[in-house]
Amino acid sequence: MRVYPTFFRLAFSWMDAERAHKIGFKGVRLAHKSGAGRLLELFTAPASSLETTAFGLTFPSPFGLAAGFDKEGHGIEALAQLGFGHVEVGTITGQAQPGNEKPRLFRLIEDHAVINRMGFNNDGASSVAPRLKSARAALQRRHPGVRPVIGVNIGKSKVVALEDAVEDYLVSARTLAPAADYLVVNVSSPNTPGLRLLQNVETLRPLLKAVGEAANTAAGRTVPLLVKIAPDLSDEDIDDVARLALDLKLDGIIATNTTIGRTGLKSGQGMVEACGAGGLSGAPLKLRSLEVLKKLKAITGDRLTLVSVGGVESARDVQERLEAGATLVQGYTAFLYEGPFWAARINRQLAKLRREV
Repeated sequence: MRVYPTFFRLAFSWMDAERAHKIGFKGVRLAHKSGAGRLLELFTAPASSLETTAFGLTFPSPFGLAAGFDKEGHGIEALAQLGFGHVEVGTITGQAQPGNEKPRLFRLIEDHAVINRMGFNNDGASSVAPRLKSARAALQRRHPGVRPVIGVNIGKSKVVALEDAVEDYLVSARTLAPAADYLVVNVSSPNTPGLRLLQNVETLRPLLKAVGEAANTAAGRTVPLLVKIAPDLSDEDIDDVARLALDLKLDGIIATNTTIGRTGLKSGQGMVEACGAGGLSGAPLKLRSLEVLKKLKAITGDRLTLVSVGGVESARDVQERLEAGATLVQGYTAFLYEGPFWAARINRQLAKLRREV
């Protein structure tokens, strides 16, 4: 019998979603600092059969935590102890910014979904970089063999004009790449005005090229570079981004970010409209995310790494994405509904599924 759904209903379901997130995240970090995390790892560490290689890195599990949960690198070690094979931090911007006005995070519990218009609230690249460096060193000490991987997701500062976006991304790339295992260029959030226009291949090409060169120079090594795209792109645009990624020899594509669509929801129209604008994530994104993955796989084959995210709730969801062409799979929204042992449960069930094949 699982206890967390009852705990969520009693403790969190009635609470402002952003406040609940902060309380839950603080609890995870306190457990780590208390030393309980070391004991927890005995039960949450992924089986060795789940080790996965992607863009030259070995991941303890193909399942990781998507960007958005830990926006500023405050809990990387604590989250890794829960069983995530990688933790993607961010989105981080070149300049510190408070994000959009509150309230800006809303649950659609009946749909196992979330609507957010956070707006890249974060401390800025220069403040986050030391946390990444510290967490990376700590993970290396604790896991001398295969350790959880740290991804870093970067985006555009809101106050920066679109025509100056490249230089703004370069600030983050130069500052954060030395402590990142891999770097993600986020051009697909719907919550920064004009950001999605950067998905156009004419503007995306110089951005990705410049970020890749700056990251490698700053880190003194080749830093794997990925781009994260929206589920709302047309099939033609998905094809164009895939071909661009191949042409630029990117390491991978993360598909997909949140959607601005609101179709097929179980929640009442009034409730959905009351949430207002923002990106929808969670279970309603499952089919589109899988569809985009398959389209990307058809074009790219085995020439780059595909990371699938959107509507992932179970080990069978993870396995389905892997069979459809993903090398890595990420989740986030279901973490809010399933609780702290979600990743460990997925890892156990995923290992079992592999034994049954």
